[in-house]
Amino acid sequence: MTLQVVNLGLPKSGTTTLARAFKRAGYRVADHRVRDPQGEPGKQRLVFVAELLYRGYFETGDPAALLPGFTAVSEMSMLRGKRSLWPQMDFALLEAVRRKNPGVKFVASRRDAAALSASMMAWNNLGTTRLPSRDIPGLPAGYGVSNAEQERWIDGHYDSLLHWFRDDPDYLELDIAAPDARERLSSHLGRDLPWWGKANTNRTAQAAGSS
Repeated sequence: MTLQVVNLGLPKSGTTTLARAFKRAGYRVADHRVRDPQGEPGKQRLVFVAELLYRGYFETGDPAALLPGFTAVSEMSMLRGKRSLWPQMDFALLEAVRRKNPGVKFVASRRDAAALSASMMAWNNLGTTRLPSRDIPGLPAGYGVSNAEQERWIDGHYDSLLHWFRDDPDYLELDIAAPDARERLSSHLGRDLPWWGKANTNRTAQAAGSS
Protein backbone atom coordinates (compact mmCIF):
# COMPACT_ATOMS: atom_id res chain seq x y z
CA MET A 1 0.00 0.00 0.00
CA THR A 2 1.37 3.41 -0.96
CA LEU A 3 0.69 6.98 0.05
CA GLN A 4 -2.33 8.41 -1.75
CA VAL A 5 -2.50 11.96 -0.37
CA VAL A 6 0.07 14.20 1.35
CA ASN A 7 -0.64 17.58 2.91
CA LEU A 8 2.08 20.22 2.58
CA GLY A 9 0.41 22.88 4.72
CA LEU A 10 2.02 24.58 7.69
CA PRO A 11 1.07 23.90 11.33
CA LYS A 12 -2.22 25.58 12.32
CA SER A 13 -3.33 25.72 8.67
CA GLY A 14 -6.13 23.21 9.15
CA THR A 15 -4.05 20.05 9.45
CA THR A 16 -6.18 18.53 12.22
CA THR A 17 -9.32 19.21 10.22
CA LEU A 18 -7.75 17.44 7.25
CA ALA A 19 -6.70 14.51 9.43
CA ARG A 20 -10.26 13.97 10.61
CA ALA A 21 -11.71 14.39 7.12
CA PHE A 22 -9.19 11.92 5.70
CA LYS A 23 -9.92 9.35 8.40
CA ARG A 24 -13.67 9.62 7.88
CA ALA A 25 -13.09 9.15 4.15
CA GLY A 26 -11.31 5.84 4.75
CA TYR A 27 -7.64 6.80 4.66
CA ARG A 28 -5.17 5.59 7.27
CA VAL A 29 -3.67 8.86 8.41
CA ALA A 30 -0.22 9.76 9.73
CA ASP A 31 -0.78 13.01 11.62
CA HIS A 32 2.33 14.62 13.12
CA ARG A 33 3.28 11.58 15.25
CA VAL A 34 2.62 7.85 14.91
CA ARG A 35 3.59 4.65 16.69
CA ASP A 36 7.09 3.53 15.72
CA PRO A 37 6.52 0.76 13.15
CA GLN A 38 9.90 -0.73 14.06
CA GLY A 39 9.25 -0.75 17.80
CA GLU A 40 8.48 -3.74 19.96
CA PRO A 41 4.78 -4.65 19.73
CA GLY A 42 2.85 -3.26 22.66
CA LYS A 43 5.66 -0.90 23.62
CA GLN A 44 5.92 1.26 20.54
CA ARG A 45 6.81 4.86 21.31
CA LEU A 46 5.42 7.78 19.38
CA VAL A 47 7.72 9.09 16.68
CA PHE A 48 7.41 12.13 14.46
CA VAL A 49 6.23 11.65 10.90
CA ALA A 50 9.00 14.02 9.76
CA GLU A 51 11.66 11.74 11.25
CA LEU A 52 10.20 8.67 9.55
CA LEU A 53 9.98 10.45 6.20
CA TYR A 54 13.63 11.50 6.33
CA ARG A 55 14.84 8.12 7.60
CA GLY A 56 12.93 6.36 4.83
CA TYR A 57 14.28 8.78 2.23
CA PHE A 58 17.94 8.52 3.19
CA GLU A 59 17.94 4.81 4.06
CA THR A 60 15.91 3.49 1.12
CA GLY A 61 15.12 6.34 -1.27
CA ASP A 62 11.41 6.03 -0.42
CA PRO A 63 10.22 8.57 2.17
CA ALA A 64 7.17 6.40 2.90
CA ALA A 65 9.16 3.21 3.50
CA LEU A 66 8.80 3.52 7.30
CA LEU A 67 5.10 4.40 7.12
CA PRO A 68 3.74 0.97 6.14
CA GLY A 69 -0.02 0.85 5.75
CA PHE A 70 -0.49 4.62 5.90
CA THR A 71 -2.26 6.14 2.91
CA ALA A 72 -2.37 9.80 3.97
CA VAL A 73 -0.18 12.35 5.74
CA SER A 74 -1.97 15.35 7.24
CA GLU A 75 0.87 17.07 9.13
CA MET A 76 4.54 16.36 8.60
CA SER A 77 6.66 19.11 10.19
CA MET A 78 8.55 18.71 13.46
CA LEU A 79 9.76 21.43 15.82
CA ARG A 80 10.82 19.97 19.15
CA GLY A 81 13.84 20.76 21.27
CA LYS A 82 16.75 21.39 18.92
CA ARG A 83 15.18 19.38 16.10
CA SER A 84 13.59 21.29 13.22
CA LEU A 85 12.38 19.17 10.28
CA TRP A 86 10.14 20.50 7.50
CA PRO A 87 9.70 17.90 4.74
CA GLN A 88 7.00 20.00 3.07
CA MET A 89 9.78 22.45 2.12
CA ASP A 90 12.20 19.81 0.81
CA PHE A 91 11.46 19.42 -2.89
CA ALA A 92 13.95 16.59 -3.43
CA LEU A 93 12.10 14.57 -0.78
CA LEU A 94 8.71 15.48 -2.29
CA GLU A 95 9.89 14.37 -5.72
CA ALA A 96 10.91 11.05 -4.17
CA VAL A 97 7.43 10.74 -2.62
CA ARG A 98 5.92 11.23 -6.08
CA ARG A 99 8.34 8.83 -7.77
CA LYS A 100 7.84 6.03 -5.23
CA ASN A 101 4.08 6.52 -4.81
CA PRO A 102 2.59 6.80 -8.31
CA GLY A 103 -0.63 8.78 -8.42
CA VAL A 104 -0.12 10.44 -5.03
CA LYS A 105 -2.11 13.66 -4.59
CA PHE A 106 -0.63 16.70 -2.89
CA VAL A 107 -2.70 19.19 -0.90
CA ALA A 108 -1.52 22.43 0.72
CA SER A 109 -3.94 23.46 3.45
CA ARG A 110 -3.88 27.23 3.74
CA ARG A 111 -5.44 30.07 5.69
CA ASP A 112 -5.05 33.84 5.47
CA ALA A 113 -1.45 34.58 6.52
CA ALA A 114 -2.47 37.06 9.23
CA ALA A 115 -4.95 34.59 10.74
CA LEU A 116 -2.44 31.75 10.53
CA SER A 117 0.28 33.78 12.23
CA ALA A 118 -2.16 34.84 14.98
CA SER A 119 -3.01 31.19 15.57
CA MET A 120 0.67 30.26 15.72
CA MET A 121 1.29 33.04 18.23
CA ALA A 122 -1.54 31.79 20.44
CA TRP A 123 -0.69 28.08 20.24
CA ASN A 124 1.48 27.22 23.25
CA ASN A 125 4.89 28.74 22.46
CA LEU A 126 4.95 27.90 18.75
CA GLY A 127 4.91 31.41 17.33
CA THR A 128 6.37 33.28 20.29
CA THR A 129 9.41 31.10 21.02
CA ARG A 130 9.93 28.00 18.90
CA LEU A 131 9.61 29.49 15.41
CA PRO A 132 11.89 32.50 16.10
CA SER A 133 14.54 30.43 17.89
CA ARG A 134 15.07 27.60 15.40
CA ASP A 135 16.46 27.46 11.89
CA ILE A 136 13.54 26.75 9.55
CA PRO A 137 13.66 26.85 5.74
CA GLY A 138 12.89 30.44 4.81
CA LEU A 139 12.91 31.56 8.45
CA PRO A 140 16.40 31.48 9.99
CA ALA A 141 16.80 31.67 13.76
CA GLY A 142 16.21 35.22 14.97
CA TYR A 143 13.44 35.91 12.46
CA GLY A 144 9.71 35.35 12.84
CA VAL A 145 9.49 37.34 16.07
CA SER A 146 6.70 39.55 14.71
CA ASN A 147 3.48 38.73 12.93
CA ALA A 148 4.72 40.62 9.87
CA GLU A 149 7.82 38.42 9.60
CA GLN A 150 5.82 35.26 10.07
CA GLU A 151 3.31 36.33 7.43
CA ARG A 152 6.11 36.93 4.91
CA TRP A 153 7.43 33.42 5.64
CA ILE A 154 3.95 31.88 5.38
CA ASP A 155 3.23 33.51 2.02
CA GLY A 156 6.71 32.55 0.82
CA HIS A 157 6.06 28.88 1.58
CA TYR A 158 2.88 28.73 -0.49
CA ASP A 159 4.39 30.81 -3.29
CA SER A 160 7.25 28.31 -3.45
CA LEU A 161 4.81 25.41 -3.68
CA LEU A 162 2.94 27.14 -6.51
CA HIS A 163 6.21 27.71 -8.35
CA TRP A 164 7.31 24.11 -7.86
CA PHE A 165 4.04 22.44 -8.80
CA ARG A 166 2.87 25.09 -11.29
CA ASP A 167 -0.16 23.66 -13.13
CA ASP A 168 0.30 20.11 -11.84
CA PRO A 169 -3.17 18.47 -11.65
CA ASP A 170 -1.99 16.38 -8.68
CA TYR A 171 -1.52 19.52 -6.54
CA LEU A 172 -4.24 21.52 -4.80
CA GLU A 173 -3.82 24.63 -2.67
CA LEU A 174 -6.82 24.53 -0.36
CA ASP A 175 -8.17 27.50 1.56
CA ILE A 176 -9.64 25.67 4.55
CA ALA A 177 -12.08 28.49 5.24
CA ALA A 178 -13.48 28.69 1.70
CA PRO A 179 -17.19 27.78 1.35
CA ASP A 180 -16.32 25.24 -1.37
CA ALA A 181 -13.29 23.71 0.40
CA ARG A 182 -14.97 20.37 0.95
CA GLU A 183 -16.13 20.09 -2.66
CA ARG A 184 -12.75 21.10 -4.08
CA LEU A 185 -10.90 18.59 -1.91
CA SER A 186 -13.36 15.80 -2.69
CA SER A 187 -12.99 16.47 -6.42
CA HIS A 188 -9.19 16.56 -6.17
CA LEU A 189 -9.07 13.23 -4.34
CA GLY A 190 -11.83 11.58 -6.32
CA ARG A 191 -13.42 10.48 -3.07
CA ASP A 192 -16.44 11.52 -1.01
CA LEU A 193 -15.74 13.31 2.27
CA PRO A 194 -18.40 12.25 4.82
CA TRP A 195 -17.16 14.84 7.35
CA TRP A 196 -16.01 18.43 7.08
CA GLY A 197 -15.75 21.08 9.78
CA LYS A 198 -13.31 22.55 12.29
CA ALA A 199 -11.10 20.43 14.51
CA ASN A 200 -8.62 21.41 17.25
CA THR A 201 -9.87 25.00 17.38
CA ASN A 202 -7.53 27.38 19.18
CA ARG A 203 -9.81 28.89 21.82
CA THR A 204 -7.43 31.76 22.61
CA ALA A 205 -7.45 32.84 18.97
CA GLN A 206 -10.89 31.84 17.76
CA ALA A 207 -10.98 34.72 15.36
CA ALA A 208 -8.12 33.00 13.56
CA GLY A 209 -10.07 29.80 12.98
CA SER A 210 -9.05 26.13 13.24
CA SER A 211 -5.78 24.23 13.21
